[in-house]
Amino acid sequence: QVQLVDSGGGSVQAGGSLRLSCVASGLTACMGWVRQAPGQEREGVASITRTGNTAYADSVKGRFTISRDNAKNTLYLQMDTLKPEDTAMYYCAARSCIFCSCSNTPLQYNTWGRGTQVTVSS
Repeated sequence: QVQLVDSGGGSVQAGGSLRLSCVASGLTACMGWVRQAPGQEREGVASITRTGNTAYADSVKGRFTISRDNAKNTLYLQMDTLKPEDTAMYYCAARSCIFCSCSNTPLQYNTWGRGTQVTVSS
């Protein structure tokens, strides 16, 4: 079972930036970031295939960029122009099925990181 270690969260003011990272212990296929705010359902933020095809939630398009370095088994999420509504626990997630589809849907993932907190103040 692949393990994911996510990091990079913190507290920033609105308009600021953060970069999240996630290191996987082995080979992964579809990867993504999922966030959950208190009292809210999990939301797929962005996903990426091994070949670099990406998908984003409408709420983060143009502000967040997902990327991965397959040689380093590392996933990134560059978050710019952060808003208070981006405040949430952010989880790195992965799907091990190589030939399965990859969409920005939390239910597709079978491996999760512990999460890293992002807090944006106004």
